[in-house]
Amino acid sequence: MPKVSKRTADMPASAIRKLVPFSEAAESAGVKVYHLNVGAPDIKSPDCAVSAVRGRCDKLHHVSYTNSAGLAELRKAMCEKYYAKIGIELQPSELLVTVGGSEAFAVAMQIAAGPGEEIIVVEPFYTNYQTFAYLNGITLKAVHSDIDEGFALNDISGFEAQLTPATRAVLISNPCNPSGKLFTREEMLAIGEFCRRHDLFLICDEVYREFCYTDEPFFSAMQIPDCGQNVILVDSVSKRYNLCGTRIGCIISRNQEVMACALKFAQSRLCPPLLGQFAAIGALDTPDSYFEEVKAEYIRRRDCALSLLNDIPGVYSPVPYGAFYTVARLPVRSAADFAKWMLTEFRKDSSTVMVTPAASFYKTPGIADDQVRIAYVLEVPQLEKAMAILAEALETYRDF
Repeated sequence: MPKVSKRTADMPASAIRKLVPFSEAAESAGVKVYHLNVGAPDIKSPDCAVSAVRGRCDKLHHVSYTNSAGLAELRKAMCEKYYAKIGIELQPSELLVTVGGSEAFAVAMQIAAGPGEEIIVVEPFYTNYQTFAYLNGITLKAVHSDIDEGFALNDISGFEAQLTPATRAVLISNPCNPSGKLFTREEMLAIGEFCRRHDLFLICDEVYREFCYTDEPFFSAMQIPDCGQNVILVDSVSKRYNLCGTRIGCIISRNQEVMACALKFAQSRLCPPLLGQFAAIGALDTPDSYFEEVKAEYIRRRDCALSLLNDIPGVYSPVPYGAFYTVARLPVRSAADFAKWMLTEFRKDSSTVMVTPAASFYKTPGIADDQVRIAYVLEVPQLEKAMAILAEALETYRDF
């Protein structure tokens, strides 16, 4: 029997989706599973996005390839209708449409670093960064942020401590998946100055930009002064417009060498999805009222989840100021074992809860074995039921 390659056999599985077979088995047996494990919002997509696909498909004779960089109409509209509106002036040549944000940061990481080279990340970080680093022989070096400090970055010394001659970039998500940390303007300026001083790329994943829960305006990496040649921005329509299945993202940089390299990657996969691009074009007409309502809804969900979580004996979760996730420490030794047990054994009124063990969001081993990421993407009544189930599960579970 032929054997798969060692590299792919050893590739880390997604912590977010690794437990899916157990949830599917539970649901097949008639169990109601409350999914707090994945950032798949239940909020309605904008009507203008759906209408755009329907209208354009009615006139479509065949589904053809597009420009590898994406439809010129979409790139121009994104620059003029979205980025200019939030204070980021771009030319279409500085934006390339990707297959979701995932392709954008995978390409950005490969442009910035090669096999044997290093990228500095802030832990906890989006787990798929580790997957793409592994596949491309890149080493991630972690700057730790602590749950007991609300995942704050006290100064830039942690970045300096991780710097080696092999360092090529800093990679952050802002707001952060999984912690919900929102990087302040001062933190972004300090990270930008660090990257300028050491000639490093700053790859910034800003797909949750619309979900910020402070009075301060969001400060983008693209707004860091004198950092235009360093910044590679990753973005997506998935969360902003609740269009996860369209698989449309983008990579942005004012560094033309970066964009020329990004186009080479884009040409190798031919083009982004045509129908998804239609949806993205339509989504750009989404009214401001849509975002205001969605933001208010997520604040309600966050406040509900945080209040109920921190009322459970032994549970602690700091307040997230962005995205729609929070990291919680549980009174268990292994959150992974507990999460699996909830899906395979624990039932309350024929229901259970699915969460994501947080250890794979960290580079440092052992420091987050008792933590989970919770996505508060359900409506408040559903969240209340899920938290009640979680509380009873923790009261029942014994692993000490």
